[in-house]
Amino acid sequence: MAKITLDGKQFEVEDGRTIIEAARENGIEIPHFCWHPKLSVSGNCRMCLVEVEKLPKLVIACATRVVDGMVVNTVNPRVAKAREAVMEFLLINHPLDCPICDEAGECKLQDYAYAHSTGASRFTEDKVHKPKRVELGPRVMLDTERCIMCSRCVRFCSEIAAKPQLTFSQRGDRVELTTFPGEQLDNPYSMNTIDICPVGALTNRDFRFKARVWEMSSTETVCPGCARGCSMYSWVRNNEILRQTPRYNPDVNDHWMCDQGRLETFRHVNADDRIKAPLIRKESECVEVGWDEAIARTASEFRVYRKSEIAVFGSARATNEDHFLLQKFAREVLGTKQVIVLPHVVPGDDDALLLRADKTPNARGVALMGATSSGALVDVLRRIEAGEIRAAFVMEDDIAADPAIAAALPKLDFLAVHASNESETTRLADVVFPAATFAERNGTYTNFQGVVQRIRPSVTTLDQDRASDGLAMSRWDKFGTAFDRWGRGTKRDARPGWKVIAGIASVMGMKYKYLQAEDVFAELASVVEAFKGMTYRSLGSRGQMLVPAREHTVRS
Repeated sequence: MAKITLDGKQFEVEDGRTIIEAARENGIEIPHFCWHPKLSVSGNCRMCLVEVEKLPKLVIACATRVVDGMVVNTVNPRVAKAREAVMEFLLINHPLDCPICDEAGECKLQDYAYAHSTGASRFTEDKVHKPKRVELGPRVMLDTERCIMCSRCVRFCSEIAAKPQLTFSQRGDRVELTTFPGEQLDNPYSMNTIDICPVGALTNRDFRFKARVWEMSSTETVCPGCARGCSMYSWVRNNEILRQTPRYNPDVNDHWMCDQGRLETFRHVNADDRIKAPLIRKESECVEVGWDEAIARTASEFRVYRKSEIAVFGSARATNEDHFLLQKFAREVLGTKQVIVLPHVVPGDDDALLLRADKTPNARGVALMGATSSGALVDVLRRIEAGEIRAAFVMEDDIAADPAIAAALPKLDFLAVHASNESETTRLADVVFPAATFAERNGTYTNFQGVVQRIRPSVTTLDQDRASDGLAMSRWDKFGTAFDRWGRGTKRDARPGWKVIAGIASVMGMKYKYLQAEDVFAELASVVEAFKGMTYRSLGSRGQMLVPAREHTVRS
């Protein structure tokens, strides 16, 4: 360990650390553009200049390693003057277009201009003009004039994505960021360059000009796109998700997130095919009904059949809470321990960074709670064909996407489905319950590594409003329903799986006294060994690893 002095305070720092790392670990932020904790040091922006006593010149904090006895000043007149000079050079040719820049509100250059610049320019010549609105790839747009040549994006593609697609061309003040000849920025992680760009040079083509950062709310949640379960922020305006960005979690996804998780996992939330209300099939057509009627119909149908005549299908897209209660409902009310969960694995669609072939966020969680593998599916289909199984409940999976299952389901006398969007399965159902999506409910996912993480609602539903104010239909609910016609600001009348299951169980004589998802998780943590001792509070922002055990079991 090295003992150093930073701005008059003494600290012990691990040998080999750079000044910027040592300062950051001790709560001192040194301004920087080109440095990133997960990228190699380039030292080309010069914004992190600091004074080290006994050295004749200022040094860059990102590339200077600490030594025992070092005395560093990060704030004094000499350092401040150097930073003013750096900012002046950076702003000489930078366009003054903050009012129309998508990065406004998140821009380091903008922030540092206020904190470290004089606020006036001595430059009276014409600025250098460079290409604008350059489509670097299918997902990233470049405004070359805004680029400050920090090289973060270049290093990310080479070092993290392992696809060197970006480089600099020309010289002097004519330098331009560009792709290599014949290349485009299309690697699976290309949009991380947008996050690490400290200015507005690289922007999200899907999100451009949709909203300002201060007009949106951001919610800590988890990506449901694959078994990695990347920690992320969901950004919402008018009750509509506009973008998703990675949230730092060293145990799961570090600073990164794949493009597919950013762009594809929220499309269904505000899609036109969302199921807007409970449906019951009447005379070969599904009509909208109230929740009580749909629940009562399902409960009365399940009462008709023997235990051996009912099949239950769960989903690794459901939360731990939803699947725990589904398993309990199947065992205690329907009288079956068999809850089938189908795999959603795309062979070969994984890599060494983040992507996983398993395209569900909670396969490990549902397995720990006793989900039956798809190996039992063949027997269930045979029994449906033979008329031995006559009713089924399906939670959050389009099982009819499988042709073999689609051929068997019409032979059932009764099929109840809990789903967020229209699908092949809902078209065959006798009762359909609108499901809350990952963006509309509280709960937890367990990723393939065994990290249990919280998901939180970023989009509001009518059910959340009713739960918060205790009214069956508030004035705002009615407005929200009418607002649905415009396709934005929509409040869906959707519920999480645990609440639907508790409603059906109640009508069938089994009272589950859960008021919120946290109550279900509390019971889950007391019953399933792998979750022992966990609470929503203990999970925090980064989640918690499953309890190590011999062989986890569910205690009845």
